[in-house]
Amino acid sequence: MKTHYLNPLRWKRSILVSVLVAFIAIWFLFIDTYSVFTRAQLNFKKDELIEKTEEYKQQTAELEKKIEELENNPDLLEKIAREEYGMRKPDEKVYRINSAE
Repeated sequence: MKTHYLNPLRWKRSILVSVLVAFIAIWFLFIDTYSVFTRAQLNFKKDELIEKTEEYKQQTAELEKKIEELENNPDLLEKIAREEYGMRKPDEKVYRINSAE
């Protein structure tokens, strides 16, 4: 029985180098903390977070525009108070009509 195939010390240099290169490649591709796989996942997550940030910036700009409009337009403020919160002036009567749908 030939045992030199089982003993890594007797292997040819080319086989040892290819085993070492394969181990290093597998290590850096999948096992390492900063592996290529992990970096790809982090880049994907980064892109998602950038998209969400842009959406939130747009929503913030819209809300700031609404706030400015409410501060500068008392008629709009009165309309919202009446429609959404059912407020009225002291000398008014409010009649609510329920529509049957």
